[in-house]
Amino acid sequence: MYNREQLMEAVSSQMPAKRWQHTLGVMETAVKLAEQYGADPVKAELASILHDVAKYWPTDRLEQVLRENHLNPGLLQEDKQLWHAEVGAFVAQQEYGIEDLDILDAIRYHTSGREGMSLLEKVVCLADYIEPGRDFPGVNKLRKLANHSLEEALAAGLGTTISHLVEKNKAIYVLTVQARNDLMKQMPIMEGNS
Repeated sequence: MYNREQLMEAVSSQMPAKRWQHTLGVMETAVKLAEQYGADPVKAELASILHDVAKYWPTDRLEQVLRENHLNPGLLQEDKQLWHAEVGAFVAQQEYGIEDLDILDAIRYHTSGREGMSLLEKVVCLADYIEPGRDFPGVNKLRKLANHSLEEALAAGLGTTISHLVEKNKAIYVLTVQARNDLMKQMPIMEGNS
């Protein structure tokens, strides 16, 4: 089992420096969100360190890991941008000894979300959207929403992803739509929202 420093060194060596800065931002943000919303900050940090471990692997290597280990076969029909999350969870378990299913699922679903997300999954997924280095239209709105509602902020974040994919005329992964719909059901009904 790796200690925190060894893990950070091992993961940072697999990505460009700019992406490692993103990872550090996700770690910091996830710990804050975990403390704010009652998730385990140690698990949030660990999942954040590992969330993009396979992000910069060559596509053929990601595909090989998915095929050889029979990981979510339907994922191969989806956008390649989704592959690193599934492979990352596998690598976290196989190479870095992470056994906690909640941490592994937070890595596995940080890109897509899913219906029935755990508190930790929501924290890591949202942290990935709003870490300080992120700069896209609407990110400040997401950061403000995150101060009041984890579910509302994450639903809005997934909404920006869905809108972006529609604009680019790309397919939308069904788990992302299901995740947003599920989060919408978890929010209190507001005036004019019924």
